Amino acid sequence: MRDDATEGHVGHTPLAWGMDDKRVVIAGGSGFLGTSLARHLTDLRYSVVVLTRRPKAPDAQRPWLDVAWDGRTVGSWAETLDGASAIVNLAGRTVDCVKTPDHCDEILRSRVESTLAIGKALDSAGSRPPVWVQMSTAHAYGDPPEAVCTEDSPFGYGLAPDVARAWEQAFEQARPDGTRGVALRTSFVVGRGGGALSRLSLVAKLGLGGAIGTGRQGMSWLHERDMNRMFQRAIEDPTMNGAYIASAPHPVSQAEFMRTLRKSLGVPIGLPATEWMVRLGAPLVLKTDPELALYGRYVEPKRLLDEGFEFEFPHLTGALNDLTAAK
Repeated sequence: MRDDATEGHVGHTPLAWGMDDKRVVIAGGSGFLGTSLARHLTDLRYSVVVLTRRPKAPDAQRPWLDVAWDGRTVGSWAETLDGASAIVNLAGRTVDCVKTPDHCDEILRSRVESTLAIGKALDSAGSRPPVWVQMSTAHAYGDPPEAVCTEDSPFGYGLAPDVARAWEQAFEQARPDGTRGVALRTSFVVGRGGGALSRLSLVAKLGLGGAIGTGRQGMSWLHERDMNRMFQRAIEDPTMNGAYIASAPHPVSQAEFMRTLRKSLGVPIGLPATEWMVRLGAPLVLKTDPELALYGRYVEPKRLLDEGFEFEFPHLTGALNDLTAAK
């Protein structure tokens, strides 16, 4: 792994990427999902560059190079794209927040503006990456109470579908001709060391992990190892193109998800929460949007299954047992 960097990166010597470098650039890769993917790719002997607002020096736990990027403009970071094997874009403000007008605006702008900036940087690259893998969201399909959505289903109504639509339109607008594009409409990713599963596990251990509202709202989920393998496949498989649902093939209701989580944690009781309790407590106590818990969706990864992707964790019990087991 290289540790030379331009000014504004971690270090002060010029970048000098080899054209034969097996390199993946991850934009917005400093969070839970990006760190998991970066570790997966470095284990596969990829050289990984993470574009982030807060670069850190590489260490034994993070053996990749951080490069500074504001998420909106083209700068010296664009050099990292020249000769790279792939660009992966995960950039975007978290949706785990109270949906104030300012937060809604930032959720949209952070996704669209980062995508357009990457497109401009690719246009100027001498040898641009052959593939651009773009994060999108399974929330594109809205919150239908019972319908099971696939890639053939229409987008839904509301903030998340509107953001997804603008995000993917920006991707198609910005992607240069000749660059293969894959958009992964990712569902709720469960993994170790971060993400919402840590919070849900704590809630369950406190005896509060019961049904929320009706408990019938869909929870489409994905184990982080399968997520990483999907991104790897999108990078390496030249036949992958267009939009895919990135989710396990067996979504469950919210009540079943929490029942399975309690069982994996050895917690016998989970008290339910009514809708009014969630609407009051989520913004005041957890500083998040109550609708993230009260609504959901059932999605299935039709295209991935049709194209032969084999899930390591197709069922929730196996996924949660793996993640909650002592290691």
